[in-house]
Amino acid sequence: MFKNVGKSSFEEINLEKGFYVLHFQNESNKVQNFEREINSTFIQIHFCLRGSSKFLFNNNSYSFDVLDNRSILLYNPQRTLPINLDIQPKTTLISLLISIEKFHSLFSKESGYIPFLSDKNSNRKYYDDAEIKPTVSIVLQQIINSSINSAIRELYVKGKVYELLSLHFQKDETAAGEYCPFLVDEQNVLKIRKAKEIIIANMAEPPSLQELANEIGLNIKKLKEGFKQIYGDTVFSFLFDYKMEHSRRLLETNQYNVNEVGLQVGYSTASHFIAAFKKKFGTTPKKYVMSLNN
Repeated sequence: MFKNVGKSSFEEINLEKGFYVLHFQNESNKVQNFEREINSTFIQIHFCLRGSSKFLFNNNSYSFDVLDNRSILLYNPQRTLPINLDIQPKTTLISLLISIEKFHSLFSKESGYIPFLSDKNSNRKYYDDAEIKPTVSIVLQQIINSSINSAIRELYVKGKVYELLSLHFQKDETAAGEYCPFLVDEQNVLKIRKAKEIIIANMAEPPSLQELANEIGLNIKKLKEGFKQIYGDTVFSFLFDYKMEHSRRLLETNQYNVNEVGLQVGYSTASHFIAAFKKKFGTTPKKYVMSLNN
């Protein structure tokens, strides 16, 4: 099912019984509201790739915000959580609705580290709020940008959603500290987070790995291993993805031309920026801007 309302769109893909993907795109300047009934047997996972949204419950008496680059998981077997969603302007959101029965079939062997799958928690509500990992963000972009023949698109999306789930829940393995000794040391975690902040703040002229390691007080090996464990990617691969996402958002403001955006994210020549943007999104910056105005 696909609906277009002005500059906003909504798509729902029924992958199989008890398994749905919802894609919201609000390109307008107004808040868009979306409502959908859903019963208490479903797990909801909402990924906000940009912008923000607010979920309203119990006649608006309480709410959950899904902020930029965050995901929330909602599950309450004791009461229904129908979707009543306020989608802010310039927001992209992908939601997965999965029956607990389907979820169990996918993760039966992993129930030990996914809290709400354990027997003692089977009848308890569960909420989670987490940052979207770069690896997850890439798969979400692939789902959104898939221009595959409609006859096999659902099969493609289904495969990507399985990949998405495995990457999203992989973080619980590392969070426990069992499989990643590095993460047991909270000081190391703080240093790696600082490294991320440094490269983002200096994206146009990022430091070398050695300079970055010196600044946070780790050796290069620990910097590379720790960054990979926490963010699921290498330092410069993460930075590339971040720069492309940032440039996409700058283009959407219509305040900068392609050259200016390229310079802001560290490309001295437009041709290099255009090539990088096309590598990431499969289209040129100019064509991307034109598609927004259609």
